[in-house]
Amino acid sequence: MQKITPFLWFNDNAEEAMNFYTSVFKDSKIVSVRRWGKGAPGPEGTVMTGTFEIEGQQFYVLNGGPMFKFTEAISLFVNCKTAEEVDFLWEKLSENGSKSQCGWLKDQFGLSWQIVPQILGELMSDKDPAKVQRVMQAMMQMTKLDSAKLLAAAEKK
Repeated sequence: MQKITPFLWFNDNAEEAMNFYTSVFKDSKIVSVRRWGKGAPGPEGTVMTGTFEIEGQQFYVLNGGPMFKFTEAISLFVNCKTAEEVDFLWEKLSENGSKSQCGWLKDQFGLSWQIVPQILGELMSDKDPAKVQRVMQAMMQMTKLDSAKLLAAAEKK
């Protein structure tokens, strides 16, 4: 087990979430599932806890009840190599969820994600502060981040 593992608290749909996330990401798998037994706090046979993996990153899930909800105070940042990957993840993860500004979305479970083209980090690290400012201004106008528009903003003089 990795030293630090994100722990995701669900009301009663952790198994559905694990199945969804592992269907969206190619390099993913469900690692383990532990189910409630007879006389346990949860319905017998339903998922108590589980682990799944995306791109080598493990996540731990719990069906802990309705006491806690996800907030935007934490999100999963996905560094995408291509515009096609941005498009695919943006549409899949926001389905039955909601889309927000600057590449942020909430999935159907209320978990926040940032779907970010890799080029954004490169452009924001440029030594030219005017270029960085143009890229930032362009990004602030976007919902889904568009690599081509970010590059165009960087190149404007």
